[in-house]
This record gives sequence, C-alpha cells and structure tokens, in this order.
Amino acid sequence: MNKIYDVIVIGGGPAGILAAISAASENKSVLLLEKLSKIAAKLKATGGGKCNLTNTLSTDEFMAKFGKNGRFMSDALNLFNADALRDFFHGIGVETISRDGFRVFPVNHSSSIILSALDEEIARLGIDVECSVKIDSILKDDEVFTLNSSDKTYTSKNVIIATGGLGYPVLGATGDGYEYAKGFGHKVTETHPAMMPLFTKEKNFAACKADTIAKAILRVDIPKYKKLKLTGDLIFTKEGLRGPVILDFAREITPILAKHKEVPLLINFLKGMNEEDIYSHLKKEIVKNPQHNILQNLETLLATSVATQICNICEVDTNLRFKQIEGVKREKLVKTLAWTPFTITGHDGFKFAMITRGGVDLKQIDPKTMQSKITSGLYFCGEVMNIDGPCGGYNLQWSFSSGFLAGKLKD
Repeated sequence: MNKIYDVIVIGGGPAGILAAISAASENKSVLLLEKLSKIAAKLKATGGGKCNLTNTLSTDEFMAKFGKNGRFMSDALNLFNADALRDFFHGIGVETISRDGFRVFPVNHSSSIILSALDEEIARLGIDVECSVKIDSILKDDEVFTLNSSDKTYTSKNVIIATGGLGYPVLGATGDGYEYAKGFGHKVTETHPAMMPLFTKEKNFAACKADTIAKAILRVDIPKYKKLKLTGDLIFTKEGLRGPVILDFAREITPILAKHKEVPLLINFLKGMNEEDIYSHLKKEIVKNPQHNILQNLETLLATSVATQICNICEVDTNLRFKQIEGVKREKLVKTLAWTPFTITGHDGFKFAMITRGGVDLKQIDPKTMQSKITSGLYFCGEVMNIDGPCGGYNLQWSFSSGFLAGKLKD
C-alpha cells in the first residue's frame, strides 16, 4: 500500500521547495515531486545565475509593483517578508547582501550556494524528493488525493501545486499546473509571456548595440493605454530592444500585442527632456561652439550612434549646422529627440520568457492560506497563480513567501 503523505508538493522550484520546507518544519510528512532530473533548475538560472533573491522595499511598496493583484500578497508577505527570507537563508548558512541598497543577493552572487543550502535543509528535515516524475492526473476521494504518473501512484492528504508558468519550457515549465487546477474547477486566466526582449519594426538602431540608454522613458502610443509608462535602462539589439526597462514593460506589452498586430511606443532617451528643453540646450551649444555641426551638437546629449540614427530617421544631413537644416526637418528632429517612435511587432514567445503573466484565478484561492476555495486540501503557490511582478527580486520573493504560507497547511 502506498504511503499516505501529509502533503505532496508538485514542482521543485523556489515556491515548491519553500512549501516543502515549511510543511516539514511543522512535522508534516512531505514528498516533493519534480519533472526534471534535478530540483531548482529555474532558481539556478535566476538573475543570470547570480540569484537576486528579493529586495529592500517595504511590504506596501513591494505589493504596489504588482498592480491590482498586489494586495493578494499581503498575508503571505506579512508572514514571510524579505527580512524573514534573509533570516531563513542565514539560518541555513547563506549570508546575503544588498550592495546597491535595493537588490538582495547571496554574498558570493552565485545561485550554487543557495541550491546547496536548500538541498541540505531538505535532507535535514527528511523531505522525500523524487525527480523525473510527471504527474498525469490528480483525483480526490474520501479526503485523500491520488496522484498518477505513467508508472507510479502517490497518495496524500494535501497537495500543493507549485509548477510555475509557461516561461522557459527547457527548465520544466509546460503549464501542467493549469491543467491540474482546471481539473478541480479552477478558472485559469489568459496567459502571456513576460520579462523578455521585444522585436521592433525599426532595425536601424541595431547599429547602437554597444550603447546603453540610462533612464529611458517608455510609453505606449495608443489612447486606451496612454497610462502605461515606465523608466529604466534600455539596450538595442539586432531585432529590437531589451534591457531592464524592456523586460519589465514586456509584461504590459504582450497582452496588447495579442490583440493588435503591432504596438506603437514612444521613447525618450534624454531623461525626460521635452522639446523646449532640447531647443534651449541646442541654442546654448550653438553659442558655445558655432562651428559645430548638428551631430556634434547632439553628441552632447546622446551617444554618437544613437544621435546618427535619429538624424537618419529625420533625413537630416549630420554635416549641416543646426541653422542650416530646413525648418520642417528641424522641427521633426527636435520632436523625434523628445519622443522617438518604435513599433513593437513581436517576441520569442514563452521560449525565453522569464515569467508568465496570467494563471490560476486569484478569486478562487484564499490569500490567508493559499488553499483552494473549491477543493479543501488543494493549495497553490508561486508563478502558477495570476500574479507577476517586475525585475528585481519581486517574483522570487513572491514564490518564497507564497510557498512558505502554503506549506503551513490549514488545519
């Protein structure tokens, strides 16, 4: 006869691992199941392997970054916030640091020490772990869950679904958790890839790949979405745009792109300078260096490569002095400097998406416990739910916090 566990956790990512540790710390018998050959594959890849665990924002500021669904996180964060997470890792031998006063990393900036410490804690608590296991179905009968794989059956009093979303399928994300949730009557919202580079119709800025634009301001040029605006560092690519601000803004863009074939953006490369500011700056430069051409003037504002491409867009000869440029082109140049137009045309889909926007509907999950409001004993945590945040340790902290809360199990 199969052992009946107190809880089986499906998914060996950060949410599932913390859920298993949390439950085992309450003297529950725990089985952690992972589809890949090893647990924590996505955690190992987080932040380019540096593992940005969390950040130093207050709970209210942290939740605000998640938008309208942020308040759902309140109970989980009150139980297990960034300070509690850092204390937890300190307790298992991992010291953390925030060199920039915001992002928190392990001291050696390597995910390897995190994985080793979690493995040791899992072993210390006696958590059973089975890898290379794909659960095909979950059924519940007489207060006991039966989980079926192709060659084995597992039984448990409780089940925690921590399977993540659809991003980076090579790291095990294939949306299994959505199907498990639907099987118990849960609604799954529309899903979109997020936190990834975006493709643009404009390819000429590929020549600017070596130049990062600090504090670029992005806004969607569609009246319905005019409130969507974000500031951050931007990088040009052969196919379009990337960098922290693009990775963050992608979570807003991909749902719009699903409705429209293209999404027009306006980007300010000049830290918010408007047309009047630009005219004023150029006039001062002309007085200071009257022999300089327009490119030399613009090099006081932008990298040469970027300034050159903006001149090309406006069909302005870079050898001309500002006053030699015909009036219409001069106006277009200043206007384009203030807000350079781009057109988002696509992305790589979930293949390289670091997170998923959408998931199991939060209305059917109790935020105080992470338990299903439909089926007792069924819990959710992490990215499988319809909640996602920007870069900077937000999503990892949420995975840890929701996993920790789910593992407490409602008695």
